[in-house]
Amino acid sequence: VQLQASGGGLVQAGGSLRLSCEASGTTFRDYAMGWYRQAPGKQREYVAGISSGRTTTLADSVEGRFTISRDNAKKTVYLQMNSLKPEDTAVYYCNRGGRPSLASLGTSGQWGQGTLVTVSS
Repeated sequence: VQLQASGGGLVQAGGSLRLSCEASGTTFRDYAMGWYRQAPGKQREYVAGISSGRTTTLADSVEGRFTISRDNAKKTVYLQMNSLKPEDTAVYYCNRGGRPSLASLGTSGQWGQGTLVTVSS
């Protein structure tokens, strides 16, 4: 399984970015997909997840600002990030769950390489 994340960059506070994560070597539609992030000096944290049935969850810190979606035909999961804040600065990683459910996220060991998001104040 390969997960290729892209879309990061430098943006001013209040701006928007859309991250993409394209999967290969896997039956994408059968698995939950998620986004995590790791800021400098901090542990990796959960950001958003989407099950194979398109149920979504968001961390409280991004609720109302971020949206996760998936396109099974393109084997791609997206993270739309609006109203970005400096505290959103981090390397963002996509993850493929081990099963269709959101509960499987973070447990499969299937991680992308990360894409850096920097939000300036």
